[in-house]
Amino acid sequence: MTGPSTGSGTHVPTIDMSPLSEPVTARAVGAFRREMKAKHPLPKEQQRQSLGAGIAVGAILLVALLVAPGFVSLLMGGAPPIVGDAIRLALGAFIVIAAAIILYNVLRARAVNRARFRISRFAASNGMSYVGRMDAPRLPGMIFQVGKYRHSSDLVRSRSPRFVEYGNYEYLSGNGAESNRHRWGYVAVKLDSPLPNIVLDALGNNSLGSRLPAALSGEQRLSLEGDFDRYFTLYCPRGYEADALYLFTPDIMARFIDHAAQIDVEIVDSWMFLYLKRPVSTTDPATWSWLFSTVDALTAKVDQWARWRDDRLTAGAAAGAGADAGAGADAGASASAPPASAVPAPPRGVALAGGRLKQGVSWAAVAGIVLLVAIFVVQNVLPGLLG
Repeated sequence: MTGPSTGSGTHVPTIDMSPLSEPVTARAVGAFRREMKAKHPLPKEQQRQSLGAGIAVGAILLVALLVAPGFVSLLMGGAPPIVGDAIRLALGAFIVIAAAIILYNVLRARAVNRARFRISRFAASNGMSYVGRMDAPRLPGMIFQVGKYRHSSDLVRSRSPRFVEYGNYEYLSGNGAESNRHRWGYVAVKLDSPLPNIVLDALGNNSLGSRLPAALSGEQRLSLEGDFDRYFTLYCPRGYEADALYLFTPDIMARFIDHAAQIDVEIVDSWMFLYLKRPVSTTDPATWSWLFSTVDALTAKVDQWARWRDDRLTAGAAAGAGADAGAGADAGASASAPPASAVPAPPRGVALAGGRLKQGVSWAAVAGIVLLVAIFVVQNVLPGLLG
């Protein structure tokens, strides 16, 4: 959320943080939980999985409480007393650990519900809206195109001076025991017009290569002036280098360095996404203050992007106009046909070539595969060859 505009074009946040920490009643949280459950039920497949897991845990505990004591008595029939004591101790430890896990999950669920309730009150107190969960969000950013069981949670939306969505997002990759859960925080900023697909891969948050979910072709890298390359690797579609230079003027580059040097950024269609590997929608007031100031600082400058137009669309329109004029002349209707030089103003939009970046090869993944193959060869192939 942003406050009234100042003369400089930036915005002064006027934010009420108190709902993030005010005491809440169990009754209010319970009513909120039931409302969210009715509005945003889990997908049926996940409901079946949760139900199956609950039944399995209950069955194990039932066996431990009812069947195990008799089984222990049978084992203890001719065993020394110390063996019986050890078995009883192991059984008791299992029951205590299982009960502790159940209690932890119950308390954690209550804490999550309290946090979500506070976030919803925070949104309402500051003129924003709250959505508890959205499955398979229809956003064009790269993190929303991969994995399964994709969903956003705790969405906080501001609509003035432009639409901004703050949310947490997760998805699963792989299958069965090999599946991995990926969690992101994101900010989605609606822009005034479509732009070429541009990615800023922040170097400050990388470890073994980029942490973005998609590997981008290296031939699309573009070096910018000044210190920008020390903070970001910029990718833009081939042929759109001049457009990227037009969009990322020195003052805009300075804003990104000062306010988003640890954030991965993607511009796609008419959206700008900020990606973080931690929750964005949270009960931490400092996180919200930082997010609002970052969005204000960036959007105060990217307003000028609305003037950009893709000349390739104009060239296509001119070619079409010329073809129509030629056809009209052949039909004897040249007087009513528009002159070939009357090229229409560039429309809003992006030509097909600039709409999406091309993906490349993840060299970190390649290195991992090579390492696994090398280990397999050393452990299983070389001994046979040398023996």
